[in-house]
Amino acid sequence: MRVFKFGGASVKDAEGVKNLLEVLKIKGHKQTLVVVSAMGKTTNALELVIKNYFENKAELQSTLQEVKKYHNEILLNLFTNERHDVFQQLRSLFEELSGFLQRNKSPDYNFVYDQVIAFGELISTTIISAFLNENGLKNTWIDAREFIKTDSYYRRANIDWDKTQKNIIEGLDTKVLNITQGFIGSDTNNFTTTLGREGSDYTAAIFAYCINAKSVTIWKDVPGVLNADPRYFENAQLLNQISYREAIELAFYGASVIHPKTLQPLQRKEIPLYVKSFLNPEANGTSVSKGKALDPEIPCFIVKKNQILISLSSLDFSYIVEENISEIFSLLHLYKMKVDVIQNSA
Repeated sequence: MRVFKFGGASVKDAEGVKNLLEVLKIKGHKQTLVVVSAMGKTTNALELVIKNYFENKAELQSTLQEVKKYHNEILLNLFTNERHDVFQQLRSLFEELSGFLQRNKSPDYNFVYDQVIAFGELISTTIISAFLNENGLKNTWIDAREFIKTDSYYRRANIDWDKTQKNIIEGLDTKVLNITQGFIGSDTNNFTTTLGREGSDYTAAIFAYCINAKSVTIWKDVPGVLNADPRYFENAQLLNQISYREAIELAFYGASVIHPKTLQPLQRKEIPLYVKSFLNPEANGTSVSKGKALDPEIPCFIVKKNQILISLSSLDFSYIVEENISEIFSLLHLYKMKVDVIQNSA
């Protein structure tokens, strides 16, 4: 079985969904699991819904209405019959979302975030599954939360690999075309959890690891992994091939094409990863696998903005030793602050 992942940019409108259909027709769709992100900027829009839920209730309904309007426009451009079941399915999803916002009593922002933000993926996959079925690509819509089990560390949940693998091996039909959501899972209480922003790549890798997939392909709006961000470097070049280790380093330090956690499960089972353009599906893109030499052999550049530099020193002029560093990182972990680089000097 193969795993395909389509990001939000690839399905931001009706044309994008139609293009996804064409990619599956060109590349084949049998024995394929398709992982899909929320459409376009839906995650950002739902983050505004969450913000208004906590800070500005007067604007809550209008921001929620914008999300509805956006998806309804896509529906109307994909389905000529407004009596199609998918219209009612979407109404039900939005009713479920509104119901949660009305009933919820929890003041925990991170908990509410995960319960709300997941609707972006649930909505996108509902639309895409229905559209593929309508156009001859019979598929099964599956709820990723029934397969991917995590702890309750909301917004950055950790995978329970034993339960997840058992669920996937026992419950996933690998002989058919499956459509599922990226980014989401559920905890032992069956509350929705998320795997970290842009975590849909990771979802693809989790499923691939558990089913021993032949390959994972991430479909992007760029030709593959580039040696630099083309927004800042006009001469950015495509990397034809790259090793797992080099890809992990690029992802960890901020290359946005691949989610940092994606590569570790793939590396453990030596599952090849391909990064390709959904605009040009026949192009080779970038291949990531074991022992691949960087091709071409050129330097890679990463630009990270809005970074914060913190300098710490002891009041008694003593050295900061391992015990102090452990205490510092405990505080950073408590407040869920990610550290890119640490340097210790006398």
